Amino acid sequence: MTESSALDPEDRKIVTLARSARARNGVPEGAAVRDDTGRTYVAGSVELPSLRLSALRTAVAMAVASGARSLEAAAVVSDAEAAAAEDLAAVADLGGAGTPVLLASADGSVRATVSAG
Repeated sequence: MTESSALDPEDRKIVTLARSARARNGVPEGAAVRDDTGRTYVAGSVELPSLRLSALRTAVAMAVASGARSLEAAAVVSDAEAAAAEDLAAVADLGGAGTPVLLASADGSVRATVSAG
């Protein structure tokens, strides 16, 4: 486990944004990604009858739709033990296999940091 206070300030920011999205929207997951220019994109999981997207895939889609060309980092706040392979693939598609993905608990504590690829 990584203390949130030990994180780089920019990484702490995306964890906080992901946590806020989860709480604000009352969804199982919140996520945030930071692009190569420092802009952030925040999302919660989407569960409609015809569309289901994880928070992380939604955040990546928002970044792409806004013109992001690459990602520096991603964070997901969830009760899940690990990020889904599809989520990591989406981050790798835009940021590359080495893009760090911070996996955090609802309280914002980072349980693990994994590479997207």
